[in-house]
Amino acid sequence: MIEDGALALRAQLDAGNITAETLMERTLDRIAAINPKVNAIVSLRDADTLMSEARAADAAPKAGWLHGIPMAIKDLANAKGLLTSMGSPLFAGQVAPSDDVMVARLRAAGAIIIGKTNTPEFGLGSHSINPVFGATRNPYNAECSAGGSSGGAGVALATGMLSVADGSDMMGSLRNPAGWNNVYGMRPSWGLVPSEPMGDSFLHQLSTNGPMARTPSDLAALLDTMAGSDPRQPHGVDAPPTLPQIEGGADGLCVGWLGDWGGALPMAAGVLDLCKAALTEMEVLGVTVDAIDAPFDRDEIWSSWITLRSWAVAGNLDVLYADPAKREHLKDTAIWEIERGLGLSAMEVHRASVIRSHWFKAATVLFERYDVLVLPSAQMWPFDVSMDWPSEIGGTAMDTYHRWMEVVVPASLLGLPAVCVPAGFGGPHDLPMGLQLIGRRGSDALLLRLAQAWHDMTDWPARRPGMEGLM
Repeated sequence: MIEDGALALRAQLDAGNITAETLMERTLDRIAAINPKVNAIVSLRDADTLMSEARAADAAPKAGWLHGIPMAIKDLANAKGLLTSMGSPLFAGQVAPSDDVMVARLRAAGAIIIGKTNTPEFGLGSHSINPVFGATRNPYNAECSAGGSSGGAGVALATGMLSVADGSDMMGSLRNPAGWNNVYGMRPSWGLVPSEPMGDSFLHQLSTNGPMARTPSDLAALLDTMAGSDPRQPHGVDAPPTLPQIEGGADGLCVGWLGDWGGALPMAAGVLDLCKAALTEMEVLGVTVDAIDAPFDRDEIWSSWITLRSWAVAGNLDVLYADPAKREHLKDTAIWEIERGLGLSAMEVHRASVIRSHWFKAATVLFERYDVLVLPSAQMWPFDVSMDWPSEIGGTAMDTYHRWMEVVVPASLLGLPAVCVPAGFGGPHDLPMGLQLIGRRGSDALLLRLAQAWHDMTDWPARRPGMEGLM
């Protein structure tokens, strides 16, 4: 039962085959058995309280499709009454006084919030390690990184501790951990899932919340719960539910394979071979796959990205940096981002946005020919968990703490939807890798339809080589 996805659990609960109390009991048992080995779920609430809430759910009318289903929230978001550390010593022990918009929607659908999932400090870096809770370990090899920043969520899904999970994505944080944990993660079209109505809500269009799951249907169901504009924010998007649109197969879709961006992106040995093999298998679905040249200059995209990202990070964290007593508790990479952002001129930000605009126009032309663009979900296999960040890929030095994740930037810079689907296992330790399925803005349902067809054919999350001892 605990292995089932959230929609399958919903069906069993509705049929009376299981109760929320039984589901909670088995969930907590599984967390007790597995979480000490991987450190994915943090700030777990008291078991007696959770069991009481599960019994109350059994006795109450169904609030929504998540009624009675346990969820843990990424530790960057606020859930009322739970700790929100954001992985920072500055906020360790801080109890959230209210729910964030997204969390309130999950609760309204009936979810029982059991705790949080681990993340890097302030979500910076695609490696879920922080000084508050430590490192989250990859369940396929505990000596390796689980990715990030939604690494705790990815591991909790891969090990069956959760059936669905939330996450957020600025620079691949819903995609890299999905790929490295053999599950699904989705960065929705920007604006489809609202953030918080605080601070600036006009300028920064890089980060978004989104769903993670072991099936695309669960992704769609959770996305539909999260989605919908917030009247307090100016750029919200409303769209029809995606779950009713994901059936029907992928026959006739045209896919453009971008590979290593025309040789510009360094890739670890085996990554491209595995991804190309997966695309060859995808052609069985009736998909046409073309290898295409790089559609835009890689260096211009990167320059625009690191300018706009540092500007956004500085806008969020400069109040901490301005206080010397708090600044000394910030990690080096956070300080680097903040200082870069504070040093930017208005015209540097403007030029970065002009580059982004040019890339958007080029991508629009590309989508006239292709329904979906595809890139690997990462440029390398999961690295040693003790590392801060990879300093090189295949002999090419990385000049920043996040350059090794450059492959996710083309979608992030434009706010495009991207679904990470499992692609199989490879590399020196036979570890998971994923594919990014990227579409034009608003094509979320189409991407989920392709992902569902792929899942029906492969069901990669059910395959767990090397995880036998953990489970």
